[in-house]
Amino acid sequence: MTGSPRMGHKLRVGILGTRGIPAHYGGFETCAEEVSVGLVARGHDVTVYCRRGNAPGDPVEYKGVRLRYRSHFAGKASGTLTHALTCTWDAIRRDFDVLLYFNAATGPVAWLARLTRRTPVVLNVDGLEWKRRKWGPIGRAYYVLAEWATTKVVDRIIADSLTIQRYYVERWGTPSTFVPYGAHLGGPERPEVLGEYGLEPRSYFLVVGRLEPDNNADLIVEAFGRVATDKVLVIVGGAGYRSSFAEELRRGAGPRVRFVGPVYRPGHLRELYCGAFAYVHGHEVGGTNPALLQALGSGCCVLALDVPFNAEVVQEAALPYRRDPDDLAAQMRRVLADPRLVDRLRRSGPERVREAYRWDRVIDGYERILERAVEGGYHAAPAADVAYPLPAVSQHADRD
Repeated sequence: MTGSPRMGHKLRVGILGTRGIPAHYGGFETCAEEVSVGLVARGHDVTVYCRRGNAPGDPVEYKGVRLRYRSHFAGKASGTLTHALTCTWDAIRRDFDVLLYFNAATGPVAWLARLTRRTPVVLNVDGLEWKRRKWGPIGRAYYVLAEWATTKVVDRIIADSLTIQRYYVERWGTPSTFVPYGAHLGGPERPEVLGEYGLEPRSYFLVVGRLEPDNNADLIVEAFGRVATDKVLVIVGGAGYRSSFAEELRRGAGPRVRFVGPVYRPGHLRELYCGAFAYVHGHEVGGTNPALLQALGSGCCVLALDVPFNAEVVQEAALPYRRDPDDLAAQMRRVLADPRLVDRLRRSGPERVREAYRWDRVIDGYERILERAVEGGYHAAPAADVAYPLPAVSQHADRD
């Protein structure tokens, strides 16, 4: 690494491992957009590597962030790795102070950056990808290998969940820095948008997420079918690739279930959150989920699958349900019958986000860990520090 800035001064940051910005796909992309734009606003020079076609016309700049495009092999498994590889090959020939990767799957690729250039590497590991039901034995084995490789290769590991942070200590003996995702607060600004989807305020239950088995849209559809109500179930999201699970889900859903696909138009997803009677979150694998946070920040009445990742986020701000359609159906009936419970949950969500998941604090955390990585230079192993101001983070001491 050459030309490192003094701390508090401008950093040259390369962000890799996402599909790119503006965000059109999932949590990594949302985080990459918020963090990159936030860092640019603080005077840093940020480049985000994107897949070709992520945005119409492949723009070279977005809100002050430089965008670079590299090719990849399309596919459920190969896309992430091949894109990370081509992006890394480009990044190591540029004068970045630090590289920020997303997804533990890219850990082995980040090794290339460490071999060829003494540039610090920071990596957000996301959730426990090897637990996802969509992967076969080979895919699961690769993700376990990638987790191990990440702990040996990168300078700093970011865990977006305290549960993930504990997992890396217990499984791999490796500390990390807790920096979660964030969410924006606020109510509806253009409620007329709902009319474009044939909806009225409070007339629907909402689900937002990719149509994958681990997000349990099938369980939610089944549970909703057991509830007598004039409301409809609106599902936002697609599979991102040809998926028999998604096709079967659409075929089996009744007329009260509406699949609207991915929603990319500015402000529309916010209005869908704000207008929902309730938001149902079924994600079971992963860390801090951006869709869940945004539902809380938008003042939704939230029903969340009772797993540690979700419980850590919502605490008392959501109604938990077991991974059982009868239990979820019972919780749906409960909120339909109890307006005071619904009002309490709608008030609790924004308070929870304001307390623990503000984007400005998230950007503070990323800025601090990137600066510390540059300050510490090239390490032989990850180090932990306190980059996000929650008391639980201090469980792991700085190893520098």
